Amino acid sequence: MTHGPDSLAFAPEDSIALRLAAEMLEGKSFAMTVAAKVGMPVESLLRLLPAGAQHSLATAVNRALDQCLHVALSFNRTGRATTNSRRLHTLATAATGALGGFFGLPGMLVELPVTTTVMLHSIAEIARSQGENFSDPGAALACLEVLALGPEGVQKGAYESAYYATRAALAQVTRDAAAYIAQKGIAKEGAPALVSFVSKIAARFGIEVTDKAAAQLVPIAGAAGGLALNVLFMHHFQRIAQGHFIVRRLERKYGPAAVRSQYELLRQTA
Repeated sequence: MTHGPDSLAFAPEDSIALRLAAEMLEGKSFAMTVAAKVGMPVESLLRLLPAGAQHSLATAVNRALDQCLHVALSFNRTGRATTNSRRLHTLATAATGALGGFFGLPGMLVELPVTTTVMLHSIAEIARSQGENFSDPGAALACLEVLALGPEGVQKGAYESAYYATRAALAQVTRDAAAYIAQKGIAKEGAPALVSFVSKIAARFGIEVTDKAAAQLVPIAGAAGGLALNVLFMHHFQRIAQGHFIVRRLERKYGPAAVRSQYELLRQTA
């Protein structure tokens, strides 16, 4: 049951959960994680990408997200994930990362849709654990939103959280996509509402993918680097998913306004 924003005080366990969510959603960016792993700033890594790589990666990202949209909308027909599936998802992305790293950029372009789909299943498992109902297309779209919600290294004293700023930027296209799917019952390829939604996600997710691709091309990386980077990639988005779906669960309980107010308070006083 959803309550008005001022109708309930936060239970202590919910305040703790929200503080944890804020730490997950406003913490270290993937670029910062990559830089620490490889020992080079991302700006230097990006210069290693061959000419035309950005375009090829953008095409692969859009292809991966189109596939993931259809997969996400099938979640209402699947059973609850098993308790060890998150570990299996990580192992699967490690394997695809090793293959992608071994074959360089062409391998990465082939493995990206596979890796992203496996990550999406892991995100959906986290969503279910926080009470998401996949009969609602909004829950499926929220899984894809996770791919656009990575922190940007914004300082905690910033006026607005990076998480809520990104959610606001996605709000209209997400509502339009959910309304279209609810009306049509399917995700028809080329539908303007769905194209706009996927494009918004791709614009953010593509940054993370490009950072990972650049790191995998460092001479010390290769297959071992591809494996490690894919595991980092998976863990990064699992952490974002955990925070995002904690926030959504609490919004269903207390109302979006109350949760955002408490979130900002916790973020500023962390």
